[in-house]
Amino acid sequence: MPPLEARGNKKLELDFEQQLNALILFHLDEHVSGSHLLQILEEDALARQIVEVPHGIAKSTFFEAINTRGLEQLSYLFDALYKSAGDVLPKEHGKLGELVGIDGSLIDATLSMYWADYRKNDRKAKVHLAFDLNRSIPRKIDLSDGKAGERPFAMEILSDGQTGVMDRGYQCHKNFDLWQNQNKYFLCRIQDKTEKTIVREDEVPPNSMFFFDGLVLLGIPGKNRSEKPLRLVGYKIAGKTYWIATNRFDLSADQIATIYKLRWEIEKFFAWWKRHLRVYHLIARSRYGLMVQILSGLITYLLLAIFCHEQYREKVSIRRVRQLRIKIQREARYIDKVDPGFQDVKEHMILHAKT
Repeated sequence: MPPLEARGNKKLELDFEQQLNALILFHLDEHVSGSHLLQILEEDALARQIVEVPHGIAKSTFFEAINTRGLEQLSYLFDALYKSAGDVLPKEHGKLGELVGIDGSLIDATLSMYWADYRKNDRKAKVHLAFDLNRSIPRKIDLSDGKAGERPFAMEILSDGQTGVMDRGYQCHKNFDLWQNQNKYFLCRIQDKTEKTIVREDEVPPNSMFFFDGLVLLGIPGKNRSEKPLRLVGYKIAGKTYWIATNRFDLSADQIATIYKLRWEIEKFFAWWKRHLRVYHLIARSRYGLMVQILSGLITYLLLAIFCHEQYREKVSIRRVRQLRIKIQREARYIDKVDPGFQDVKEHMILHAKT
């Protein structure tokens, strides 16, 4: 990992490991603000033990660290943890290939966050996420203002052989052509009203939900029509029509529909992440600081994913997170009872573990 170095000759008051531990504790233990976290570190001996700050963290030190350093180290750690999780977690849909869900989510920002442009008198930032659909874990992250388009991120995120799974907001016929030229695969729902020029129509299973499977050109000739033919699968579920454009010719229509259904895993992740890990309770206002907060939240989730699989052979669940929180609270009460002055806490913890 790149070393975290102090600027000038002054020694770091908060090293990277302490900064990371504090941020993981923030996400894991239901703190609602940076100030709340700092108060816990001041009053709770176990919290100080976890973060390894015997005397807590000064407010100025904490917020200066969040907004100015640690991002390079967090990015490195996130990539390394994703690889570790990839080695540990099973691939649930491996036969369908490397599936990467791509989506964005808006974060409510304060009016003072001028970089988070969205609309007049309203500020929002946008998280762009690539999600490993085989292992149900995040794999890439980017941050922009709320008005930024989502398609450029999708162009950058895919590697050779991967299949990007996207909703209608990512429909771009030029990108479809480029991905085919670059040996990158995609599976994208398109607008119902999209102009379709049929090159070849294949048979679909009788009495099934599928009504179309064939080779098409998308868009209006001379305006936005794709140059390379691609596969289009049409089907209906519960009265709703889906048109899925893809260059995966190796899959059945059923498998195409299954992969698009998996895209909802990223929506579920965003909802769970926001609700249970306090990711969007802002403790930073700068773009840099917000990225630090978000990356530390993703690192917390990856650690949970590895922990839940190795300990219980389960996916991340709020039940297991609550167990961890209860354990932290129980140990905090024990330390306060045995040694409220926080003297020789490590020795007490070792004794407590043995008994």
